[in-house]
Amino acid sequence: MLQSPRVLFWTPTLIWGSTWHVILYQLAEVPAAVAVAWRFGLAALLLFTLAALRGENLTPPRRWHAPLALTGVLQFALNYWCVYEAERHIPSGLVAVLFALMIFGNALGGWWALGQRVTRGFLAAGALGVAGVTLIFWPEVAAAVDARDATLLGLALGLLAVTASCTGNTLTLMLSRRGLGLVPMLAWAMAYGALALVVVATASGQSLAPGASVAWWASLLYLALFGSVAAFLLYFRLSQRVGAAHAALTGVLTPPIALIVSAALEGWRPTALSVAGVMLTLVGVALAVRSR
Repeated sequence: MLQSPRVLFWTPTLIWGSTWHVILYQLAEVPAAVAVAWRFGLAALLLFTLAALRGENLTPPRRWHAPLALTGVLQFALNYWCVYEAERHIPSGLVAVLFALMIFGNALGGWWALGQRVTRGFLAAGALGVAGVTLIFWPEVAAAVDARDATLLGLALGLLAVTASCTGNTLTLMLSRRGLGLVPMLAWAMAYGALALVVVATASGQSLAPGASVAWWASLLYLALFGSVAAFLLYFRLSQRVGAAHAALTGVLTPPIALIVSAALEGWRPTALSVAGVMLTLVGVALAVRSR
């Protein structure tokens, strides 16, 4: 059941759709780099424990630590840090649109590094899904177009995050093809990513102290256990089965789910434009899945 493509697809999609709201509790009390370091530090500890319980090898050959460190820095440090910092300069809706573009970055990485090809129909359907996400957040996108320097910085950070994420995805799949177990591999990568952010935070004079409220600790546990351990394990299992490009469809569906959570918990109200965008996104994803 857990290996069903539908389960592998929808579980991380639903989880990541909810994390947009949960992250707000983290950023309310600590800097972005510190929040991400705590998240992936705890997630790495959980993954190491899981690997030990499963009897997996926790000490990969020395030659693999450099690519594991690179993967961790890109996927779990630079990616998430840039996302959090980008949202200080541009609306979160625009960041969502940028991350929907992962479908093309993953397709390029999968083709170049792994020989995974996609059809023109898939790319066209993916573009339709991205157009739907853009329509959902069109008021935020249009407002950002009129802005100047801060918006350019936010866009640069967002595109850097997308590039780091796509590269990290490709590296993870390349390493898994070399025989490294997914659980210990993600554990080491997340540990290296957390360590990199600890160095960055310390060098910039930021305190590494965690938040003090119950909400902060509860959100940390949710983000580490579900948003990191469970979601990434299932996401990369999906990538191994259907390819990196098709797995990236999770990023296209995450924004509509995040809006549902926002409507329930933050008072967001849908508009005719956002509803049309959601429908267009669903059609695009459905066509992309059928084109596989």
